[in-house]
Amino acid sequence: MRHRIIETTLIAAALLLCANQSLAADKKPETPGASPGSAGASEKGAGAQKPAAPAKNQAAAPAKLVDINSARKAELMKLPGIGETEADKIIAGRPYPTKARLVTNNIVSIEVYEKLKRLVIARQK
Repeated sequence: MRHRIIETTLIAAALLLCANQSLAADKKPETPGASPGSAGASEKGAGAQKPAAPAKNQAAAPAKLVDINSARKAELMKLPGIGETEADKIIAGRPYPTKARLVTNNIVSIEVYEKLKRLVIARQK
């Protein structure tokens, strides 16, 4: 009896650790500019100069974001994976409370969304 309790507890702990690691891996790329800046800093060992570069990139990034609630068809079609049909669907489904609605409303696939999620925003009026 005691052996089964210990075994069950160890299995549960192992599953929790695996789940925690997978969630941590999912959250790492979501921070804007973290992947290129942190990889370059760790590879080259320049800790003092590299963090300043991603900060500049983060400040410049919002200017280039495409608002899916107000962008014209031509702007939408410049995004990766967005053709004429998808652009028409995006325009017809406006307004979007979040950019993730492109997937939940079956406008684009998850693969396409992964490519463009850092390039778009859903601003509210």
